[in-house]
Amino acid sequence: MNNLEKVEKKMSDHFSISVPSKPEYVNVIRLTASAIASRMGFNIEQIEDIKVAIAEACTNAIEHGLCYNNSNFQINFLVDDEKLAIDVIDQGHGFESSEVKEPDLENPKEGGLGIFIIKTLMDEVEILSDLGKGTTMRMIKYLGDDT
Repeated sequence: MNNLEKVEKKMSDHFSISVPSKPEYVNVIRLTASAIASRMGFNIEQIEDIKVAIAEACTNAIEHGLCYNNSNFQINFLVDDEKLAIDVIDQGHGFESSEVKEPDLENPKEGGLGIFIIKTLMDEVEILSDLGKGTTMRMIKYLGDDT
């Protein structure tokens, strides 16, 4: 049983959205995440962090998840009393997540900051990528964690 499966067993509410791989739908996902986080009791700063992180993850799914053939990608929301876990799942080519390097913040360049931003804003981030089979990015934000 991997870490994603362990977290799912502990979660009480689970729902999914299949989204067209088009940038114009990212705001729909941001608003959905915002509504869920607000209902759970996250503060406004935490909600903004969640919205930015999910937008970055969705953008990665659109750019790298076979969007050229009008495929959809999946968003899973897993909710319990302590945390919100969000999975962004694409059917792209996948990548070797261990090869993702920390960005050079002294000499930033356009692009390449998405995963760094997500890891900065969320409490836990796990990336499962299988070459040829797609990528799942699990992001977790704990309720009451103001860091």
